[in-house]
Amino acid sequence: MLSQNLTNVEKNIQEACARAGRDRSEVTLIAVSKTKPLSDLKEIYDCGTRHFGENKVQELCEKQPEMPDDVQWHMIGHLQRNKVKYIVDKVALIHSVDSFRLAEEINIQAMKRKITVPILIEVNIAGEDSKFGVRPEDTKELVRQASELPNISVKGLMTIAPYVVDPEQNRDFFRKMRQLSVDIKNENIDNVTMDCLSMGMTGDYTVAIEEGATFVRVGTGIFGERNYRKE
Repeated sequence: MLSQNLTNVEKNIQEACARAGRDRSEVTLIAVSKTKPLSDLKEIYDCGTRHFGENKVQELCEKQPEMPDDVQWHMIGHLQRNKVKYIVDKVALIHSVDSFRLAEEINIQAMKRKITVPILIEVNIAGEDSKFGVRPEDTKELVRQASELPNISVKGLMTIAPYVVDPEQNRDFFRKMRQLSVDIKNENIDNVTMDCLSMGMTGDYTVAIEEGATFVRVGTGIFGERNYRKE
């Protein structure tokens, strides 16, 4: 069943890319494996998936050594500063940097390990009280501040759009994220590329792709409903 789910998601991604006149290679699918057992991850891995996303540090740390070395791990959940040290050398990308203090801690831990950590700045594009992320109007300043940290590389932006029944309701938010990304890129800030735009989840990833997403984070669409009993 999981392999069929993955096939369906892949078909949707290809069709969304075609509608937007984009090449399929421009979009990376992240399988969001939170609360799911290793057997599910391995099944999806065997189907060719190499990018996995986790919301919780503990889960990422438990699963990472049990999966093959070529897996690219993405930290997509809210990250507390006191937990940065556990994952800073295990992840390909931290999507959820929402404050300079967090960026500073990532830099400190990266310096200790003599590595450079790629990050995305999380933007609360819809201004929801329940969501983390910097306000759109404050994003450029946080990007500038983070760009000055020597062991961090700012690769782009991330957002978690509102939960909606009709994905079209989020199109304008995705469009605004794309424009914000372009505006920041045009500033030509050192140590900032803005090549990555992480947006779109199970309910709206096709619309996100049409509006420029380079990473989509799909959990339920691949693995089915989450098992919160494990949390």
